[in-house]
Amino acid sequence: MRAPDALRKVCIVGGGTAGWIAAAVMAHHFKGKLFEIELVESDDIGTIGVGESTIPPFMELIARLDINEQDFVRATQASFKLGIEFEDWHKKGESYFHPFGSIGQQVELSEFYQCWLKAKKAGQPFDLMDFAPAAAMAREGRFMLPFKAQKTLIGGAAYALHVDAKQVARFLRTHAEERGVKRTEGIVADARLDDRGFVETLVFKDGREVTADFFIDCSGFRALLIEKTLGVGYEDWSEWLFCDRAIAAQTQNVGPPRPYTLAHAQDAGWRWRIPLQHRTGNGHVFCSAFLSDDEATRILLDQVEGEVVAGPMVVPFKTGMRDKIWYRNVLSLGLASGFIEPLESTAIHLVYRGMDFFFRYLPDRNCDPRLAAEYNRRMAADYIEIRDFIVLHYAATQRDDTPFWRKCRDMRLPDSLHERIELFRVNGVLREGLDELFRAVSWHSVLEGMHIRPATYHPLVDRIDKAWLFEGMGQVRAQLAQVAATLPTHQEFIDAHCRADAVDLGNSVR
Repeated sequence: MRAPDALRKVCIVGGGTAGWIAAAVMAHHFKGKLFEIELVESDDIGTIGVGESTIPPFMELIARLDINEQDFVRATQASFKLGIEFEDWHKKGESYFHPFGSIGQQVELSEFYQCWLKAKKAGQPFDLMDFAPAAAMAREGRFMLPFKAQKTLIGGAAYALHVDAKQVARFLRTHAEERGVKRTEGIVADARLDDRGFVETLVFKDGREVTADFFIDCSGFRALLIEKTLGVGYEDWSEWLFCDRAIAAQTQNVGPPRPYTLAHAQDAGWRWRIPLQHRTGNGHVFCSAFLSDDEATRILLDQVEGEVVAGPMVVPFKTGMRDKIWYRNVLSLGLASGFIEPLESTAIHLVYRGMDFFFRYLPDRNCDPRLAAEYNRRMAADYIEIRDFIVLHYAATQRDDTPFWRKCRDMRLPDSLHERIELFRVNGVLREGLDELFRAVSWHSVLEGMHIRPATYHPLVDRIDKAWLFEGMGQVRAQLAQVAATLPTHQEFIDAHCRADAVDLGNSVR
């Protein structure tokens, strides 16, 4: 027997990746036993299908939904992602890698990064990425599932996927509908409130209506319920993240897909390259104060590899987050809840993170505001952590060759980021947050890549014999490179285990 005020129906407004992740997760989690789930979307309203790069927690989501990974890779034309290559961010001509998984192994009581710091202080020629298994594989263009090689030096790597976002939504739609989610076609024109100010009814353009106890707003930047209906404001972060537009285009592959994302700094922003099995996603993220749409498009098309098969299209955005992601009986997800530019591929992560917290604070039909307040506090912490990590990529630059990069170099940091960097400068200690997305490996990789290094190493490292430490590091470095060179190439691995059917690019991108 259920409580009298328990939710009886949840309605998701908008499909796309966000909407269908929400639907699939709820259908799996509740198995149709708690409440009815209905998703409202219209084929006449396009979705922004450029969020095509994921991070390792996405693989956990696939596993939690009992989705066969090989089937998912084939269906979404996916390739594997071991990390991100950053070119020209600190200075032109320099590059660094942000790997997934581990870097080295802890030595006695000291984390590997501290041992590496001591080696560098002593003049050793080791680069930090020489000890990152994901970086070693990416450098050679090779791939192996790390859990299939746990007893080797690459066992500490992790991976994510490059995916076709539209195919992801399609796959998850099928998955959700097979588990009881009802899809309703229609364009929402209006919403009616009850006497509490809660959304009660959606009114379609053709006059049909849908009622529910709780609504999840996945309507993208339109934010139909959370902003248009309930009037929740938006916290603008453009004082730290200056880019506000993107040009996206898809091209035919030229050669085998690389097992990593490229983020290449440009004069007024950066461009991405995301290789899939059947095509490559490309984009130019930029600041409109320094560059026009036409100029940004020309720059992108001059640099892409392969024939353009879709686009270019312009995607305007405002970096920031909702003042309240959950308000009354509306939860916003995806672009409706906020947007942090796609530099570290966090958009999809924030969708299922938002659903995880929704389950933790699941309300009844009264939607006690104390639950929403705690939910909003936790989600705001995630957004701020990710914001600070992204800001670091820009603010630590030493580029002064364009007005955009001078503005980035001279910006005043958010206090939370400034304090984190200053603590790190002492001896490499990192501020620890609550269940943060970006752990030590990520911060170490970007801080080192942007030439921010501590004054010294942690005193505990002096417990370790220096000669033994340096000799061991040299051996591991050489062995890791040797092991990586013996692995199948990325393309060979895909061909052997999860190659997708060939597609007609002219039809697949529409």
